[in-house]
Amino acid sequence: MSEKPDVQNITEELPAEIGEVDLYQKREKIYTRKIEGFFQRIRIFTGWPLLLGYFATPWLKWNGNQAILFDLPARKFHIFGLTLWPQDFPLLAWALIISAFLLFLVTKLFGRIWCGYSCPQTVWTSMFMWIEQRTEGTRNQRIKLDKAPWSFKKMTKKSIKHGLWLGLAFYTAFTFVAYFTSANELIISFFELSVNAWALFWVGLFTLLTYLNAGWLREQVCMYMCPYARFQSVMYDPNTLAVSYNVARGEPRGSRKKDIDPKSQGLGDCVDCELCVQVCPTGIDIRNGLQYECIGCALCIDACDSIMDKMHYPRGLISYSTENQLLGKGQKKNLFFRLDTLGYAFAISVMIALFTYTLATRVPLKLDIIRDRGQLYKIVDNTWVENTYTAKVMNMSNSKQTLHLKLSGNEYAEITGHQTIEIEPGELNETRFRIRIDTMHTNQAVIPLTIEINSIGGEPLVASAETRFLSPGNTASDK
Repeated sequence: MSEKPDVQNITEELPAEIGEVDLYQKREKIYTRKIEGFFQRIRIFTGWPLLLGYFATPWLKWNGNQAILFDLPARKFHIFGLTLWPQDFPLLAWALIISAFLLFLVTKLFGRIWCGYSCPQTVWTSMFMWIEQRTEGTRNQRIKLDKAPWSFKKMTKKSIKHGLWLGLAFYTAFTFVAYFTSANELIISFFELSVNAWALFWVGLFTLLTYLNAGWLREQVCMYMCPYARFQSVMYDPNTLAVSYNVARGEPRGSRKKDIDPKSQGLGDCVDCELCVQVCPTGIDIRNGLQYECIGCALCIDACDSIMDKMHYPRGLISYSTENQLLGKGQKKNLFFRLDTLGYAFAISVMIALFTYTLATRVPLKLDIIRDRGQLYKIVDNTWVENTYTAKVMNMSNSKQTLHLKLSGNEYAEITGHQTIEIEPGELNETRFRIRIDTMHTNQAVIPLTIEINSIGGEPLVASAETRFLSPGNTASDK
């Protein structure tokens, strides 16, 4: 038998310097530097219209009502005069699928350009960072302020910053809740201190979430919480435009004097100023290659171009480029005309066309016909064969409707019982009626029928449903 190892001796032989490894790295605060440039001016035309649209839309009126209102208790969704109901959720699914395909196409062509210019997380974080810069100063001033001991001046600046953050977060949350309840009633209830408990809860919750996401978490949301950061890499290919560093031109990097030719010193165009790192909202170094943390905001491009201008070097050391362009294998003319992008564009065009047609031809009435399953049929006075049905009618319009039941599919069939239905907007009505056919004309055991409902007066609305009429078949006519 083999001897058991001496655990004590083995432990004594282990190196004394072995310690614990912490797999959870502590977050290092990122101090971004303010930069201006061409791409940052573009962000004005992408971010601000979205912000104005978000904050202004709940206050817009359409035919005297709130233009966009998602009335969850009433299960009605008002969008510029169009009222949608839970039965219209397939339209929502269509819209989401179209948006997803558009995102896939944009990512295939331009990388994470959505993240860099229009994503709410990016836009709100930019506003919070602007507040931080206005209250605490430049990047170096903010670093010194955080390292300095607490004082009245430091406390004042921090209080003003966090107060403005909370104010913006509250306004954001208030606007969000205004999409789900009357904006006018909501603001009046806040001033009168009579706000609904649920409204107060949601405003408070979204205020806290906005304050945390844009003020404290920031890049953590983009790097670890957003699933797009993870799966976008599988959508890239060598022809996808992405923020890229030209290694062949920039390396070897190093500092130098302005008027000296870098080639004479064996250097590339990169002066190793690290300005591209200082302006990056996720704190990465783009010179290390494409990384999933990069949101494509082009801050590093504007920063690098400003240094190239000062050094009198050509711009574009960091630029929107494709892998093939950097390797000299492709040209920009190949960017759009590719089989995969054309396939995406074709699929999106077809879906948008179908969605538009479905929305344009949508009838705000829904009709379901249910035949009484408790009885196959009924013989009345040895003359008629009767079936009993229930008509379930949903009025998805904004007005009261008077509807008339109409039968087609068999010239000998007729409706007995209620044929006129009055239904309020948003109401689900159930009406029982009977259909009968003379036994002389029931040669088929199963007779297909079509039942329509037509509005009387007002806007002409028509909905139809198919059903079956059961009869004894040839045996009835033989008698």
